[in-house]
Amino acid sequence: MGKPKDFEVAIIGGGIAGLTLAIALYHRQIPVTIYEQAPRFGEIGAGVSFGPNAVNAMKVCHQGIYEAFEKVCTRNLWPSKEKVWFDYLNGQEDPQRGQKAQDILFTITNSIGQNGVHRARYLDEMVHLLPTEIARFGKRLKNIEQNDSGRLVMQFEDGTTAEADGVIGCDGIKSTVRQIIVGSDHPSAHPVYTYKYAYRALATMEQAIEAVGEEVAQNSCMHMGRDGHVLTFPVNHGQTLNIVAFRTTSDDWPDFQHLTKPGKREDVLRDFSEFGSNVKNLLRLTKPDLDVWAIFDLGDHPVPTMCKGRICISGDAAHATSPHHGAGAGMCIEDSAVLAELLADERVQKPQDLEAVFATFNAERKERGQWLVQSSRYMGDCYEWRAEGIGRDFAKIEAEIKERGAIISEVDVPKMCEKAKEELGKRLSKSSL
Repeated sequence: MGKPKDFEVAIIGGGIAGLTLAIALYHRQIPVTIYEQAPRFGEIGAGVSFGPNAVNAMKVCHQGIYEAFEKVCTRNLWPSKEKVWFDYLNGQEDPQRGQKAQDILFTITNSIGQNGVHRARYLDEMVHLLPTEIARFGKRLKNIEQNDSGRLVMQFEDGTTAEADGVIGCDGIKSTVRQIIVGSDHPSAHPVYTYKYAYRALATMEQAIEAVGEEVAQNSCMHMGRDGHVLTFPVNHGQTLNIVAFRTTSDDWPDFQHLTKPGKREDVLRDFSEFGSNVKNLLRLTKPDLDVWAIFDLGDHPVPTMCKGRICISGDAAHATSPHHGAGAGMCIEDSAVLAELLADERVQKPQDLEAVFATFNAERKERGQWLVQSSRYMGDCYEWRAEGIGRDFAKIEAEIKERGAIISEVDVPKMCEKAKEELGKRLSKSSL
């Protein structure tokens, strides 16, 4: 057990990034308080997947985070497909090439395979790993200022304030902490529309099997097509099929304040009218009223820095990404693992040391997080036959997925943390001179 820390950390935001970090810090005896604007912990969105890198990062953060994941995750239902990430199918029938929409063109595997998790259920399990007294709800951050004694004072919309020695923004794609770091007028202060939107839906597994057969319904599939793609994977321990249908558009998103809007089943069927029977049969299972989700990211204007003094951003606040790699949430947990290990380092004792911690975190994590944002955009275009030099060449699409997927999953997270700690040592020794 190291010496007790002479500083307090505040985490803004209680989604996957904020909660994993809070758990990791609390179990390392680091004084931490988490501020969440909602009345309770919760996540919007439906299914999320984690690659091998994310699972390793969970274990570094805290074993309980990994156990919560194991409790709620759903894998492919066929034992023969336990290592399959996705089967990739031609979503558009092409009789001239002798390809039908049902054809599996290629399969991508990894060491753990697909593992669908319902975001809210995952959070519900993780909440048990924290004592209730370290969470403050109904706290929407407005500003952060430094007082005369050098502490950071957080001002909230409800008129209250709180103090900490370091503030970590895990407040998502519309992060207030990011705006405080870069300035509200900086291009990276706000995310941009990627000109892709998604319909999200759930169907019972019985309906899905009837619509497309057992193999396609019970295992993760990516149906590729021109300017659109549909991915499906089982959730709810195989009782439900998660359906996400992405479409590229040239139209602007109508309302930046709201990243979702109501849609109809007729809209999604019209958008995918050129697709084959598999896709159409799945989309007919959707409810008459659907949510349409705008895909925003930080791709056009990456942040110049993830920290300023003793304030930093982590997870989506730092590198909000489109979901086409299925790796955004995993990258958040990687961030949490690295930050927790840096803050727990025995050389980090006093508030002044937090500047070196956050500068190290920025130096070690920014490039990887921002690479993911760009690569995820590219992947979305590959699935929709829009990527330059790739088009509809399925062998090239497969090669791109394998190469980029390996960059994400084939990392040694404990080693990553050790390297960060070595860099931290150099910064701390410089600052003490």
